[in-house]
Amino acid sequence: MGDAMENEKITINLGHVDLGRIDLLVQEGFYANRSDFIRTAIRNQLTAQADAVARSIERHTLELGLHDITRIELEAALQAGRMLHVRVVGLARIAGDVPADLARQTIGSITVLGALQAPAAVKAALADRIS
Repeated sequence: MGDAMENEKITINLGHVDLGRIDLLVQEGFYANRSDFIRTAIRNQLTAQADAVARSIERHTLELGLHDITRIELEAALQAGRMLHVRVVGLARIAGDVPADLARQTIGSITVLGALQAPAAVKAALADRIS
C-alpha cells in the first residue's frame, strides 16, 4: 500500500468454493495473488459503505487515521489538570518515551477501532481504560 501506517495481519476462513473462485481469478491474471483480491474486495466494500462510516465517525466523535500521543501532549494535559479521552478509527500510537505513570494520570480512556501501539508498560497501566 505504501502509506506511512503499518499493515495489520489478519486471518480469515473461507469455504473451498470461494477460495477456488479467488484462485481462478488470480490464475486468469485479474489479481496478483489472493491477498490482492481480498484487499481489493475490502476496499470496494469500504467505499460502498463510506457514507455510513462517515456518519458513524461523526456520531461517535471518532478521529479517523493516525493519532500520535506524545509525552509533551500528556505533560501539558497533566499541567492543565485534564484527562484525555482518545477515540480513533485507525492507528493510535503512544510514544515510546511516555512513562506508564504519566499515561495513567492523563489518559482517562482509549477506544481504538484498528490498532493501538504503545510500550508494554503503558498498555499494562491503561489495561482497564482500553476498549
